[in-house]
Amino acid sequence: MDRTTLTWKVTPDLLGVVDASGIFTDTNPAWYTTLGLLPEDIETRQFFYFVHPDDISRTEAAFERVKHGHPVLQFENRYRHKDGSYRWLSWNAVPEGDRFFCSARDVTRAKENEAHLATREQEARFREQFIAVLGHDLRNPLSAVGAALRLLENEPQSAKALEILSLGRQSVTRMSSLINDILDFARARLGNGIEIGHPEKTDLRPVLSQTVEEIRLANPDTDLREEYSFQDPLACDPERMAQLVSNLLSNAVTHGTPGKPVTVTASDDGDDFILSVANAGKPIPQETMDLLFEPFTRAETRASQNGLGLGLFIAQQIAKGHGGLLTAQSDEQQTVFTLRMPRS
Repeated sequence: MDRTTLTWKVTPDLLGVVDASGIFTDTNPAWYTTLGLLPEDIETRQFFYFVHPDDISRTEAAFERVKHGHPVLQFENRYRHKDGSYRWLSWNAVPEGDRFFCSARDVTRAKENEAHLATREQEARFREQFIAVLGHDLRNPLSAVGAALRLLENEPQSAKALEILSLGRQSVTRMSSLINDILDFARARLGNGIEIGHPEKTDLRPVLSQTVEEIRLANPDTDLREEYSFQDPLACDPERMAQLVSNLLSNAVTHGTPGKPVTVTASDDGDDFILSVANAGKPIPQETMDLLFEPFTRAETRASQNGLGLGLFIAQQIAKGHGGLLTAQSDEQQTVFTLRMPRS
Protein backbone atom coordinates (compact mmCIF):
# COMPACT_ATOMS: atom_id res chain seq x y z
CA MET A 1 0.00 0.00 0.00
CA ASP A 2 1.37 3.39 -1.05
CA ARG A 3 1.98 5.52 2.04
CA THR A 4 2.43 8.65 -0.09
CA THR A 5 -1.15 8.89 -1.40
CA LEU A 6 -3.33 11.72 -0.12
CA THR A 7 -6.07 9.28 0.89
CA TRP A 8 -3.63 7.34 3.06
CA LYS A 9 -2.59 10.53 4.81
CA VAL A 10 -5.84 12.39 5.39
CA THR A 11 -8.64 9.81 5.68
CA PRO A 12 -10.13 9.59 9.20
CA ASP A 13 -10.38 5.81 8.80
CA LEU A 14 -7.65 3.62 10.20
CA LEU A 15 -5.82 1.90 7.33
CA GLY A 16 -3.28 -0.86 7.63
CA VAL A 17 -1.71 -4.03 6.29
CA VAL A 18 -1.48 -7.12 8.51
CA ASP A 19 0.79 -10.10 7.95
CA ALA A 20 -0.09 -13.71 8.73
CA SER A 21 1.31 -13.39 12.27
CA GLY A 22 -1.17 -10.61 13.14
CA ILE A 23 1.27 -7.70 13.08
CA PHE A 24 0.50 -4.51 11.19
CA THR A 25 3.30 -3.84 8.73
CA ASP A 26 1.85 -0.51 7.60
CA THR A 27 -0.42 1.99 9.36
CA ASN A 28 -1.65 5.44 8.41
CA PRO A 29 -1.74 8.66 10.52
CA ALA A 30 -5.38 8.05 11.58
CA TRP A 31 -4.10 5.50 14.10
CA TYR A 32 -2.56 8.33 16.09
CA THR A 33 -5.62 10.57 15.71
CA THR A 34 -8.03 7.85 16.88
CA LEU A 35 -5.93 5.77 19.28
CA GLY A 36 -2.90 7.92 20.05
CA LEU A 37 -0.66 5.18 18.57
CA LEU A 38 2.39 5.89 16.45
CA PRO A 39 3.64 3.42 13.84
CA GLU A 40 6.32 2.18 16.23
CA ASP A 41 3.64 1.49 18.85
CA ILE A 42 1.37 -0.60 16.66
CA GLU A 43 3.83 -2.17 14.20
CA THR A 44 5.89 -3.87 16.90
CA ARG A 45 3.16 -6.03 18.47
CA GLN A 46 0.43 -8.40 17.39
CA PHE A 47 -2.83 -6.49 17.07
CA PHE A 48 -4.37 -8.77 19.74
CA TYR A 49 -2.29 -6.81 22.25
CA PHE A 50 -4.62 -3.82 21.74
CA VAL A 51 -7.93 -5.71 21.64
CA HIS A 52 -10.28 -5.59 24.63
CA PRO A 53 -10.08 -8.90 26.58
CA ASP A 54 -13.78 -9.55 26.12
CA ASP A 55 -13.39 -9.27 22.33
CA ILE A 56 -10.35 -11.53 21.90
CA SER A 57 -12.18 -14.75 21.02
CA ARG A 58 -14.44 -13.06 18.44
CA THR A 59 -11.47 -11.25 16.92
CA GLU A 60 -9.47 -14.49 16.69
CA ALA A 61 -12.36 -16.12 14.84
CA ALA A 62 -12.58 -13.18 12.42
CA PHE A 63 -8.82 -13.31 11.79
CA GLU A 64 -9.04 -17.02 11.00
CA ARG A 65 -11.79 -16.33 8.45
CA VAL A 66 -9.77 -13.69 6.63
CA LYS A 67 -6.67 -15.95 6.68
CA HIS A 68 -8.77 -18.61 4.92
CA GLY A 69 -9.58 -16.17 2.14
CA HIS A 70 -12.91 -14.80 3.33
CA PRO A 71 -13.43 -11.03 3.60
CA VAL A 72 -14.54 -9.70 6.98
CA LEU A 73 -16.97 -6.80 6.77
CA GLN A 74 -18.26 -4.45 9.47
CA PHE A 75 -16.73 -6.47 12.29
CA GLU A 76 -16.81 -4.51 15.55
CA ASN A 77 -14.44 -4.77 18.48
CA ARG A 78 -12.72 -2.51 21.00
CA TYR A 79 -9.14 -1.28 20.71
CA ARG A 80 -7.13 0.21 23.55
CA HIS A 81 -6.21 3.88 23.28
CA LYS A 82 -2.78 5.07 24.34
CA ASP A 83 -4.40 6.53 27.48
CA GLY A 84 -5.81 3.13 28.51
CA SER A 85 -9.41 3.74 27.44
CA TYR A 86 -11.07 1.78 24.65
CA ARG A 87 -12.60 2.80 21.33
CA TRP A 88 -15.15 0.82 19.33
CA LEU A 89 -13.92 0.18 15.77
CA SER A 90 -15.82 -1.23 12.79
CA TRP A 91 -13.48 -3.24 10.57
CA ASN A 92 -13.38 -4.31 6.94
CA ALA A 93 -10.57 -6.69 5.99
CA VAL A 94 -9.79 -8.45 2.70
CA PRO A 95 -7.04 -10.98 1.96
CA GLU A 96 -4.49 -10.52 -0.79
CA GLY A 97 -1.92 -13.31 -0.87
CA ASP A 98 -0.31 -13.60 2.53
CA ARG A 99 -1.29 -10.07 3.53
CA PHE A 100 -4.56 -8.59 4.71
CA PHE A 101 -5.66 -5.08 3.87
CA CYS A 102 -7.76 -3.49 6.63
CA SER A 103 -9.73 -0.35 7.28
CA ALA A 104 -11.53 0.64 10.47
CA ARG A 105 -13.86 3.44 11.48
CA ASP A 106 -14.32 4.79 15.00
CA VAL A 107 -17.94 4.02 15.98
CA THR A 108 -17.56 4.72 19.70
CA ARG A 109 -20.05 7.58 19.77
CA ALA A 110 -22.62 5.59 17.79
CA LYS A 111 -22.24 2.68 20.21
CA GLU A 112 -22.63 4.99 23.20
CA ASN A 113 -25.75 6.58 21.68
CA GLU A 114 -27.16 3.13 20.96
CA ALA A 115 -26.51 2.00 24.53
CA HIS A 116 -28.00 5.22 25.92
CA LEU A 117 -31.12 4.81 23.78
CA ALA A 118 -31.50 1.18 24.83
CA THR A 119 -31.15 2.19 28.48
CA ARG A 120 -33.76 4.92 28.11
CA GLU A 121 -36.17 2.56 26.36
CA GLN A 122 -35.62 -0.05 29.06
CA GLU A 123 -36.20 2.53 31.79
CA ALA A 124 -39.35 3.81 30.08
CA ARG A 125 -40.71 0.28 29.73
CA PHE A 126 -39.88 -0.47 33.36
CA ARG A 127 -41.70 2.70 34.49
CA GLU A 128 -44.76 1.77 32.47
CA GLN A 129 -44.74 -1.79 33.80
CA PHE A 130 -44.38 -0.41 37.32
CA ILE A 131 -47.31 1.94 36.76
CA ALA A 132 -49.44 -0.93 35.47
CA VAL A 133 -48.64 -3.14 38.47
CA LEU A 134 -49.12 -0.27 40.91
CA GLY A 135 -52.48 0.65 39.43
CA HIS A 136 -53.66 -2.96 39.48
CA ASP A 137 -52.58 -3.53 43.09
CA LEU A 138 -54.24 -0.33 44.29
CA ARG A 139 -57.66 -1.43 43.06
CA ASN A 140 -58.35 -4.08 45.71
CA PRO A 141 -57.63 -1.99 48.84
CA LEU A 142 -59.46 0.96 47.31
CA SER A 143 -62.51 -1.22 46.63
CA ALA A 144 -62.38 -2.37 50.25
CA VAL A 145 -62.34 1.24 51.46
CA GLY A 146 -65.31 2.09 49.23
CA ALA A 147 -67.28 -0.92 50.51
CA ALA A 148 -66.50 0.02 54.12
CA LEU A 149 -67.74 3.58 53.58
CA ARG A 150 -70.98 2.32 52.06
CA LEU A 151 -71.55 0.00 55.02
CA LEU A 152 -70.96 2.84 57.47
CA GLU A 153 -73.45 5.05 55.64
CA ASN A 154 -76.11 2.39 56.23
CA GLU A 155 -75.50 2.57 59.97
CA PRO A 156 -76.97 5.30 62.21
CA GLN A 157 -74.69 8.33 61.89
CA SER A 158 -74.75 11.98 62.84
CA ALA A 159 -75.21 14.55 60.10
CA LYS A 160 -71.54 15.51 60.41
CA ALA A 161 -70.43 11.88 60.10
CA LEU A 162 -72.59 11.39 56.99
CA GLU A 163 -71.02 14.49 55.46
CA ILE A 164 -67.54 13.13 56.14
CA LEU A 165 -68.50 9.72 54.71
CA SER A 166 -69.86 11.40 51.58
CA LEU A 167 -66.58 13.27 51.11
CA GLY A 168 -64.73 9.99 51.61
CA ARG A 169 -66.79 8.28 48.91
CA GLN A 170 -66.10 11.17 46.52
CA SER A 171 -62.38 10.77 47.16
CA VAL A 172 -62.60 7.02 46.52
CA THR A 173 -64.42 7.68 43.24
CA ARG A 174 -61.78 10.19 42.17
CA MET A 175 -58.95 7.83 43.11
CA SER A 176 -60.64 4.99 41.24
CA SER A 177 -60.84 7.20 38.16
CA LEU A 178 -57.13 8.04 38.45
CA ILE A 179 -56.24 4.35 38.73
CA ASN A 180 -58.30 3.55 35.65
CA ASP A 181 -56.45 6.30 33.76
CA ILE A 182 -53.10 4.89 34.90
CA LEU A 183 -54.04 1.39 33.77
CA ASP A 184 -55.32 2.65 30.41
CA PHE A 185 -52.11 4.61 29.92
CA ALA A 186 -49.95 1.61 30.78
CA ARG A 187 -51.89 -0.69 28.42
CA ALA A 188 -51.55 1.83 25.58
CA ARG A 189 -47.83 2.41 26.09
CA LEU A 190 -46.94 -1.24 26.64
CA GLY A 191 -48.24 -2.09 23.19
CA ASN A 192 -51.59 -3.67 23.99
CA GLY A 193 -53.64 -0.56 23.28
CA ILE A 194 -56.64 0.55 25.29
CA GLU A 195 -59.14 -2.27 25.52
CA ILE A 196 -62.17 -1.63 23.31
CA GLY A 197 -65.20 -3.88 23.69
CA HIS A 198 -66.31 -5.68 20.53
CA PRO A 199 -68.21 -2.94 18.65
CA GLU A 200 -71.90 -3.75 18.49
CA LYS A 201 -74.80 -1.68 17.27
CA THR A 202 -75.84 0.42 20.25
CA ASP A 203 -77.99 3.46 20.86
CA LEU A 204 -75.41 6.14 21.62
CA ARG A 205 -77.74 9.09 22.21
CA PRO A 206 -78.75 8.06 25.78
CA VAL A 207 -75.08 7.33 26.56
CA LEU A 208 -74.10 10.84 25.49
CA SER A 209 -76.98 12.44 27.39
CA GLN A 210 -76.17 10.57 30.59
CA THR A 211 -72.48 11.49 30.35
CA VAL A 212 -73.30 15.15 29.81
CA GLU A 213 -75.71 15.07 32.75
CA GLU A 214 -73.02 13.65 35.04
CA ILE A 215 -70.67 16.50 34.09
CA ARG A 216 -73.53 18.99 34.48
CA LEU A 217 -74.26 17.80 38.03
CA ALA A 218 -70.57 18.14 38.93
CA ASN A 219 -70.38 21.62 37.35
CA PRO A 220 -73.74 23.33 37.98
CA ASP A 221 -72.40 26.76 37.00
CA THR A 222 -71.45 25.65 33.47
CA ASP A 223 -73.96 25.91 30.62
CA LEU A 224 -73.70 22.54 28.87
CA ARG A 225 -75.53 22.31 25.56
CA GLU A 226 -76.27 19.27 23.36
CA GLU A 227 -76.94 19.24 19.62
CA TYR A 228 -77.53 15.75 18.19
CA SER A 229 -78.55 14.99 14.61
CA PHE A 230 -77.13 11.49 14.06
CA GLN A 231 -78.94 8.22 13.58
CA ASP A 232 -78.83 5.47 16.19
CA PRO A 233 -77.69 2.72 16.47
CA LEU A 234 -73.90 3.01 16.07
CA ALA A 235 -71.18 0.36 16.15
CA CYS A 236 -69.10 1.31 19.21
CA ASP A 237 -68.10 0.46 22.76
CA PRO A 238 -70.61 2.60 24.74
CA GLU A 239 -68.56 2.65 27.96
CA ARG A 240 -65.43 3.80 26.14
CA MET A 241 -67.38 6.40 24.18
CA ALA A 242 -68.79 7.73 27.45
CA GLN A 243 -65.22 7.90 28.80
CA LEU A 244 -64.04 9.80 25.72
CA VAL A 245 -66.86 12.34 25.95
CA SER A 246 -66.41 12.70 29.71
CA ASN A 247 -62.68 13.42 29.25
CA LEU A 248 -63.34 15.98 26.53
CA LEU A 249 -66.10 17.68 28.51
CA SER A 250 -64.04 17.80 31.71
CA ASN A 251 -61.21 19.39 29.74
CA ALA A 252 -63.61 21.91 28.13
CA VAL A 253 -65.19 22.87 31.45
CA THR A 254 -61.78 23.29 33.10
CA HIS A 255 -60.31 25.48 30.37
CA GLY A 256 -63.45 27.25 29.12
CA THR A 257 -64.39 30.83 29.87
CA PRO A 258 -66.70 31.08 32.92
CA GLY A 259 -70.24 31.98 31.87
CA LYS A 260 -69.72 30.80 28.29
CA PRO A 261 -71.44 27.59 27.09
CA VAL A 262 -69.75 24.28 26.37
CA THR A 263 -71.39 22.49 23.44
CA VAL A 264 -71.47 18.81 22.54
CA THR A 265 -72.41 18.19 18.89
CA ALA A 266 -72.92 14.84 17.16
CA SER A 267 -73.91 14.23 13.55
CA ASP A 268 -73.47 11.90 10.58
CA ASP A 269 -71.29 12.62 7.56
CA GLY A 270 -71.87 9.89 5.02
CA ASP A 271 -70.50 6.69 6.54
CA ASP A 272 -68.76 8.57 9.35
CA PHE A 273 -69.90 9.66 12.78
CA ILE A 274 -68.74 13.12 13.88
CA LEU A 275 -68.66 14.26 17.51
CA SER A 276 -67.27 17.56 18.73
CA VAL A 277 -66.88 19.35 22.04
CA ALA A 278 -66.40 23.12 21.88
CA ASN A 279 -65.70 25.78 24.49
CA ALA A 280 -64.86 29.46 24.49
CA GLY A 281 -61.56 30.51 26.00
CA LYS A 282 -58.04 31.59 25.29
CA PRO A 283 -56.51 29.95 22.22
CA ILE A 284 -54.14 27.09 22.97
CA PRO A 285 -50.54 28.09 22.13
CA GLN A 286 -49.03 26.22 19.17
CA GLU A 287 -46.25 24.73 21.28
CA THR A 288 -48.93 23.21 23.51
CA MET A 289 -51.04 22.06 20.54
CA ASP A 290 -48.07 20.06 19.28
CA LEU A 291 -48.03 18.05 22.54
CA LEU A 292 -51.75 18.16 23.36
CA PHE A 293 -52.35 14.42 23.10
CA GLU A 294 -49.12 13.42 24.81
CA PRO A 295 -49.51 11.81 28.27
CA PHE A 296 -49.04 14.00 31.37
CA THR A 297 -49.55 17.16 29.28
CA ARG A 298 -51.92 20.00 30.18
CA ALA A 299 -52.77 23.18 28.35
CA GLU A 300 -52.21 25.00 31.64
CA THR A 301 -52.09 24.23 35.33
CA ARG A 302 -54.70 25.43 37.78
CA ALA A 303 -54.81 24.98 41.52
CA SER A 304 -58.26 23.38 41.31
CA GLN A 305 -57.27 20.97 38.55
CA ASN A 306 -57.44 17.25 39.28
CA GLY A 307 -56.05 14.32 37.33
CA LEU A 308 -52.73 13.33 35.85
CA GLY A 309 -52.92 15.00 32.44
CA LEU A 310 -53.93 11.70 30.79
CA GLY A 311 -57.48 12.59 29.71
CA LEU A 312 -56.76 13.72 26.16
CA PHE A 313 -54.20 10.95 25.61
CA ILE A 314 -56.77 8.33 26.64
CA ALA A 315 -59.48 9.97 24.53
CA GLN A 316 -57.21 9.79 21.50
CA GLN A 317 -56.45 6.12 22.18
CA ILE A 318 -60.19 5.36 22.43
CA ALA A 319 -60.72 7.13 19.10
CA LYS A 320 -57.98 5.03 17.51
CA GLY A 321 -59.48 1.89 19.01
CA HIS A 322 -62.68 2.68 17.10
CA GLY A 323 -60.77 3.26 13.87
CA GLY A 324 -61.25 6.99 14.24
CA LEU A 325 -59.23 10.16 14.69
CA LEU A 326 -59.42 12.84 17.37
CA THR A 327 -58.20 16.31 16.38
CA ALA A 328 -58.16 19.76 17.94
CA GLN A 329 -58.48 23.31 16.63
CA SER A 330 -58.14 26.47 18.68
CA ASP A 331 -58.49 30.16 17.91
CA GLU A 332 -59.66 33.38 19.57
CA GLN A 333 -63.32 32.30 19.34
CA GLN A 334 -63.25 28.72 20.56
CA THR A 335 -61.39 25.46 21.06
CA VAL A 336 -62.95 22.42 19.40
CA PHE A 337 -62.08 18.76 19.77
CA THR A 338 -63.51 16.64 16.97
CA LEU A 339 -63.85 12.88 16.69
CA ARG A 340 -64.40 11.35 13.26
CA MET A 341 -64.95 7.58 13.15
CA PRO A 342 -66.68 5.06 10.90
CA ARG A 343 -70.26 4.29 11.82
CA SER A 344 -69.66 0.56 11.41
